[in-house]
Amino acid sequence: MASGDFCSPGEGMEILQQVCSKQLPPCNLSEEDLLQNPHFSKLLLSLSQHVDESGLSLSLAKEQAQAWKEVRLHKTTWLRSEILHRVIQELLVDYYVKIQDANLTSEDKKDFVWMRARLLLEVEEQLKKKCFTLLCYHDPNSDSDSETLKAAKVWKLAEVLVSEKQQCQDAKSQHKEQMVLLEKKSATYSQVLLRCLALLQRLLQEHRLRTQSELDRINAQYLEIKCGAMILKLRMEELKILSDTYTAEKVEVHRLIRDRLEAAIHLQEQDMEKSRQVLNTYEVLGEEFDRLVKEYTQLKQATENKRWALQEFSKAYC
Repeated sequence: MASGDFCSPGEGMEILQQVCSKQLPPCNLSEEDLLQNPHFSKLLLSLSQHVDESGLSLSLAKEQAQAWKEVRLHKTTWLRSEILHRVIQELLVDYYVKIQDANLTSEDKKDFVWMRARLLLEVEEQLKKKCFTLLCYHDPNSDSDSETLKAAKVWKLAEVLVSEKQQCQDAKSQHKEQMVLLEKKSATYSQVLLRCLALLQRLLQEHRLRTQSELDRINAQYLEIKCGAMILKLRMEELKILSDTYTAEKVEVHRLIRDRLEAAIHLQEQDMEKSRQVLNTYEVLGEEFDRLVKEYTQLKQATENKRWALQEFSKAYC
């Protein structure tokens, strides 16, 4: 991809995830980040064309690879010399111990010609033993093999070790990529979880507000019904008290008294109506009118008194 090109947000997100996981330091880039920072996304894509998977520039990475190659070459040469030196040193130590324990003359102890002739064979034998020991350590099943088969396996042991080392490095690299991907997914899952929790909280609040009004209405109806029931209960208690207080005979007497009072009220109202008619007839009279007014007032007062007595009696009876 050229530095001036730009892909869609979805493709750019996928490419940037690969770039960040392999060539750039780990960073969490979401689709919102790409949309809000398109120039930064283009910069990352352009930068990925000039660095390798380790983050070094291509020229510096080439120089580093050449330097490591030379280091490995010198290291191999040094290891060969070091191995030969240690093997020879071990042979000399063994030889010194043997000549100290044996009864040898000084001339025999200075027989370096024989020692030099045997040195090559001894070095080869020691190297073969060490190689076989390393082979058996790497593959314990090779301990029972013949020397020919062991020698063939030792010949390929270096390639096997290099292959296994490469597999280990690949596994470490893959593990590193998986860890980076896991961190990104964990961050994404955390953000999604927070959004889900916020959405759930909002839904709970809205549901509670909707149900609260319905709950209040139901509570109001319940209280209204309960209040009506309490009123009826009080009325029943009142009627029970009245029924326990008044017998059937008393109720009958009260009924007769009420009938007489109602008849008297009816007659009084008739008299009052007659007086009102007379009052209207003699309205133009002076003193006679005052007398009629007083009489009307007395009749009206008497009617109200009897009506009050009837109401009180009716209350007591009910």
